Amino acid sequence: MSIDAVSTPDRDLLRPLRYLWRVPLLLVHIVLGIMLCGFILTWRRHDVMKNGREPFTHRMIRAWSTGLMRIFGLRSVRVGQPLRDPVLFVANHTSWIDIELLHSQRAACFVAKAEIASWPLVGWLAASGGTIFHRRGSNHSLAAVMQVMVERMRAGRAVAVFPEGGTGHNGVLKVFHARIFQAALDADVPVQPVALRFVRDGKRQIDAGFRDSENFLQNFLRMLGGAPMDAEVHFLEPVPASPEGRRRMADLSRERIAAALEDRA
Repeated sequence: MSIDAVSTPDRDLLRPLRYLWRVPLLLVHIVLGIMLCGFILTWRRHDVMKNGREPFTHRMIRAWSTGLMRIFGLRSVRVGQPLRDPVLFVANHTSWIDIELLHSQRAACFVAKAEIASWPLVGWLAASGGTIFHRRGSNHSLAAVMQVMVERMRAGRAVAVFPEGGTGHNGVLKVFHARIFQAALDADVPVQPVALRFVRDGKRQIDAGFRDSENFLQNFLRMLGGAPMDAEVHFLEPVPASPEGRRRMADLSRERIAAALEDRA
C-alpha cells in the first residue's frame, strides 16, 4: 500500500479543545526555555561533543525541543544515525519547526534568516542556542556567515543549514545552493543530508510547514491546534567531499533527501 502525500483538512472539530491544554503547557515550557537559556546555555554554551559523547547542554537542548514538539502534537522519530560532531547537516526546509525537529535529535548551530533575530522571544532563544543569522541577498553577509560556520565546525560544533535558501510549499523541494557547502570543505568536516518528513496515519503531510502566503504567527497557531502526527528525521548517507564540485555535493544531497521524502510502498 502506497503512502500518499496529502494536505491537512481545515475542518477539525477537536482543534479548540487542543488549545485548552496545549496553550498552558506551552507557556510553562517557554518559562523553562528562558531558564535554560539564561542559566545553562549562557554558562556552558561553548561545550562540544567529545569522543562521541554529548555535553550536558546539548542533551538539555534536545530534551527541551522534544518537549516542545510534543506540545504541538508532534512525535519526533529518528531514522538512521547522525554523524559525530563536527559535521555539516543539510536539510529540507518547511517552516520554523524544522529547527526544533532537528534539535530534538542533535544540537547544532543553525544558519537562519536575520529577521528571526528580531522576533519576540524566538529570536532570543535562537541566539542563545548559537544560531548564525544571515541577511538574505547579501553576499557580504553570506561571506561572514560562512566564516563563522567554519570557525564553529573547527571548534568541534555541528552546524545545520537549509540549502534551499527558503521554505518550500506543498512538498516541493527547491534547488540547493552550492556555495554553502564550501564551509564544510574549508573546515574539513563531513556533510550529512537530513530529510525532515511529517506523517499522519501512514500518509505524508505536505503542508505541515508554511502554506503559501502564511506568516509565522498563522503557522504557529495552526500547528499548535493540529492533530497529532509523526515528525521523522532521516539521517542519510554522508556526501563525499568534492573540492572541484560543490554543485555536485549540493545536487547529491538534494537527491538523497528527495528520495527519503518520496512516498514508499
